[in-house]
Amino acid sequence: MNLIEILGLGAAVLTTAANIPQTIKVIRTRSTKSLSWATYAMLFTGMALWTVYGVLRDDIPVILANIVAGTLCGIILFMKLYSMYQNRESAKHQDF
Repeated sequence: MNLIEILGLGAAVLTTAANIPQTIKVIRTRSTKSLSWATYAMLFTGMALWTVYGVLRDDIPVILANIVAGTLCGIILFMKLYSMYQNRESAKHQDF
């Protein structure tokens, strides 16, 4: 493994690991109130595109980092959208 690959793997580990605390917090608290759905939708889409790019370039660090980070981001996005749906449904039932 050369220096460039080590640098790429280091960057991949750090940027991927940065998603872990937020994901754990969202799962534990079940609260996504302060999170932007648009931000997580863009992040998720970007990570999916980076994964495709990594596959096309045969770049393992890019592929692995974005699959893991995209999964974490996808969990948060799902929970945010589900929370928005639940809030909308409960608001409908309060009108009666």
